[in-house]
Amino acid sequence: MKPLEIIYWIRVTLSIIAGVISAIVATLFDAAEFNTFLNGVTIALAIYLVSYYVLKAKFANQVEKQSKIMTMGIFIYFIAWAVFFILFYSILVGHPVIEA
Repeated sequence: MKPLEIIYWIRVTLSIIAGVISAIVATLFDAAEFNTFLNGVTIALAIYLVSYYVLKAKFANQVEKQSKIMTMGIFIYFIAWAVFFILFYSILVGHPVIEA
């Protein structure tokens, strides 16, 4: 596989991990708080930036443009993160029981 393809699939994997971590951290705080989603976004951005520096150190000599390391897979990262954040957050929080 080409280096940019490897970076892409690493980002896909990290987005799933970031979504799960964000959902777990969000459930540790009060669910009534408005900033639950913002806490998750902060975690996702932190993981993305750390992955950028790690991937830059690994693939800097193998990629023709250094800016491609930052932008490769950015869209799929945040879309997959949002999907897995919502999925795992709804599973962890659960639905309230409605009694008749």
